[in-house]
Amino acid sequence: MTTSFDLSDIKRRMQSTVGVLRDELGGLRTGRASASLLDPITIEAYGARMPLNQVATVSVPEARLLSVQVWDRGMVSAVEKAIRDSSLGLNPATEGQVLRLRIPELNQERRQELVKVAHKYTEAARVAVRHVRRDGMDLLKKLEKDGDMSSDDMERQSKDVQKATDEAIAEIDQTLAQKEKEILSV
Repeated sequence: MTTSFDLSDIKRRMQSTVGVLRDELGGLRTGRASASLLDPITIEAYGARMPLNQVATVSVPEARLLSVQVWDRGMVSAVEKAIRDSSLGLNPATEGQVLRLRIPELNQERRQELVKVAHKYTEAARVAVRHVRRDGMDLLKKLEKDGDMSSDDMERQSKDVQKATDEAIAEIDQTLAQKEKEILSV
């Protein structure tokens, strides 16, 4: 069985890493309300663990307020408990089937901590992209060694892999810069 080199697969894996980073950064509380803030929360419902968005609708009526409309009246207390127990530090106010979550103002020290967390997520994403690059380069070297690819093709393909890596890293850095600006803006 001969393996073949697929640049589009490498690019897809790198873009997947960038997507994961965006999701992680979206979960960082910046002082502004965002529906994605509650994405990591799961609720014990109907005998299984379910994401919050499968038992309720999350909306952002104001810049510092989240509204969670629970569909099933019996699930309100479970949703409230899951939000309280999460590490987000939010305290829901319940009004019937609607939970209101005030997003507190962040102090400068907490903002700096969030920037450090964002940098940690970003570095993990850079490392993941470099791992994908290494996998691609290893495959190219193997194909050249086995005689399935000429050295000229290997050089050309390795430049393409490096170009894709540089683009993914630049996108990661741009995403970090946007999030850092969002966190530090008062």
